[in-house]
Amino acid sequence: MLGGHDYEEHHDEEDVVLLEMTQKNFETELEKFGEDDQMESSRSVKDAAMGEDPFLHNPTNKRKRYHRHTQLQIQEMEAFFKECPHPDDKQRKELSRELGLDPLQVKFWFQNKRTQLKAQHERHENAILKAQNEKLRAENMRYKEALSNTSCPNCGGPAALGEMSFDDQHLRIDNAQLRDEIERLNSVASKFAGKPWASHSRIPPCALDLGVGRALQPPQAEFLGEIYGVGDMLKSVTTEIDKPVIVELAVSAMEELCRMAHAGEPLWVPGENSMEMLNEDEYLRTYSTGIGPRILGLSFEASRETSIVAFNHLKLVDILMDVNQWSNTFCGIVSRALTLEVLSTGVGGNYNGALHVMTAEFQVPSPLVPTRENYFVRYCKQQTDRSWAVVDVSLDYLRPTPTSRTRRRPSGCLIQELPNGYSKIMWVEHVEVDDRSVHNLYKRVVTCGLAFGAKRWVATLDRQCQRLTNSSAANIPAVDICVVTGQEGRRSVMKLAERMVRSFCSGVGAASAHNWTTLSTIDSDHVRVMARKSLDDPGRPPGIVLNAATSFWIPIPPNRVFHFLRDQNTRSQWDVLSNGGLVQEMARIGNDRNPGNCVSLLRVNSTNSSQSNMLILQESCSDISGCYITYAPVDTVAMNMVLSGGDPDYVALLPSGFAILPDGPSGPDAPAGILEFGSGGSLLTVAFQILVDSVPTAKLSLGSVATVNSLIKCTVERIRAAVMCEHP
Repeated sequence: MLGGHDYEEHHDEEDVVLLEMTQKNFETELEKFGEDDQMESSRSVKDAAMGEDPFLHNPTNKRKRYHRHTQLQIQEMEAFFKECPHPDDKQRKELSRELGLDPLQVKFWFQNKRTQLKAQHERHENAILKAQNEKLRAENMRYKEALSNTSCPNCGGPAALGEMSFDDQHLRIDNAQLRDEIERLNSVASKFAGKPWASHSRIPPCALDLGVGRALQPPQAEFLGEIYGVGDMLKSVTTEIDKPVIVELAVSAMEELCRMAHAGEPLWVPGENSMEMLNEDEYLRTYSTGIGPRILGLSFEASRETSIVAFNHLKLVDILMDVNQWSNTFCGIVSRALTLEVLSTGVGGNYNGALHVMTAEFQVPSPLVPTRENYFVRYCKQQTDRSWAVVDVSLDYLRPTPTSRTRRRPSGCLIQELPNGYSKIMWVEHVEVDDRSVHNLYKRVVTCGLAFGAKRWVATLDRQCQRLTNSSAANIPAVDICVVTGQEGRRSVMKLAERMVRSFCSGVGAASAHNWTTLSTIDSDHVRVMARKSLDDPGRPPGIVLNAATSFWIPIPPNRVFHFLRDQNTRSQWDVLSNGGLVQEMARIGNDRNPGNCVSLLRVNSTNSSQSNMLILQESCSDISGCYITYAPVDTVAMNMVLSGGDPDYVALLPSGFAILPDGPSGPDAPAGILEFGSGGSLLTVAFQILVDSVPTAKLSLGSVATVNSLIKCTVERIRAAVMCEHP
């Protein structure tokens, strides 16, 4: 049975609290500033929350001077604070009249007083949490010694994978993640405490430990664990001092984005595959370094793309500013995202002036390309009555990591309203990143900008907008007996397919939450596997799910590989689980103007009369940046309920599928047709998700791993043979 994986993250509560505390030590800097600076900071934050740009109102950036409070005023407010630290508006007004102060001065004094007491309390907690962390480190050392001496209860030799329970493997995963977290905290603490904490040695990698997949990956994977660790997706701690700086940075980034979106040569010059390239020297001469100079050792990527999208401009703004809609729409690019703090919700009942502090992890659908994690602020601003802009810019100075390995310079899009419900999109992507850990197969497609660049963002947005429009269409002509015309049934099927695709994308990449284990083979195709436990999730069958994925190059253009794999008439040539049965399309929902982009319900008619027929839900989609085919077997009774408009959330799915990317940009003489990039070859990722045991507490055996490994390698061989035979 095919399927999806259970997305899990392991965070130790004490470690998270400690890291939050370390970040909050920035707040102690409040004591170094006079009341004048605190007053101005609070006023800037107030303006930002109302959707105003305080730095635009004061272009010379000169601060208005305020008189310091008298000793009598301070004594009176101190006495009142002891009785009531949170006075209401009426109390503040009465107190301001008695002391001869403005009500806002009273309000900000109480805010700053509360912040000062909070910082003092946290310094006390710091000592306590440091002691707790030392205790945790000692416990991890004991775990290390215990694991190194693990032996088989039967023969007395080293324990093998098949003799460990699933919980034992996850305990090892937890230990590995805690060890990395403590080492990172050690580096952070040395910056704030002035001296490093005691370190400990690494646990030696096991010979065959599926749980601790990082130990079995290539050498660069150790490096990735530090950069793209699970602990980096943490709660934001922005102090009152930080917020005005964030506002100023966001306003500066918005100005830079608008200028870069409309600029021509010499800033933007023609590049490969009709893509524009940024002239870095011109950029550094023209634009101020608002987030600092280039980081030594990081390469820069910059791209720009313009397109017309058949979607309302205000709905596009909603998609970009709602983290759930944004991550769902771009699930092939955004592996996970979180809004950490909302500094401003906007004004006028919309997102004009909204400021969100966010964290996100960007991916390519392959375990061979490390994800890019960014901590940034997103700023939305209405430019005119018919145009909006949304910009992201990294907040490196707030991130508690010794060294930043990916940084998002002003990136985002301009959205202009057009007649008939259309919108014009101008997208700019500009990042600095350490891409040395990218596998050689994907080096070219990453460095040229096709993997993370503006072209992929815009192509994905265009395709998803067409999908949303068609899924909500009221009247669908019955031009084909297979087409699902009922609106409720269409909506339920599309919702189920969306969850299937989202689950596939979240499980196929190299996200930091994944612990891939590489199964080395004699050929060049290394299969990566990881185990997940599914429990109490109505959308997945219970038990142990084994993910398996591999990526390889094939000398056939992406669009041809796509049409071969999505065609039900050729499915028996590669689908091992169909057992050679005839595949028939029972129902179909078109996604856009491309007939290959659709959701299909397939029936596999078994050649064995003793076996029942199998239903498969499949979604296929392609755009100029790549192709995707995702499928999962579904229960017949449940699928009939969905086709009748029933709730699809309780249909169990374990999706598998394919991700097909071009192998790089094309030459100057290459045709401009869709997906005809690079040397004419494709980068194909094959991913299976198999339920190997229906009991979540069961032991994972080596036989299950070997079976899944054999299944995926057999599928790869069949695809190669069939495609090469059809397209010699």
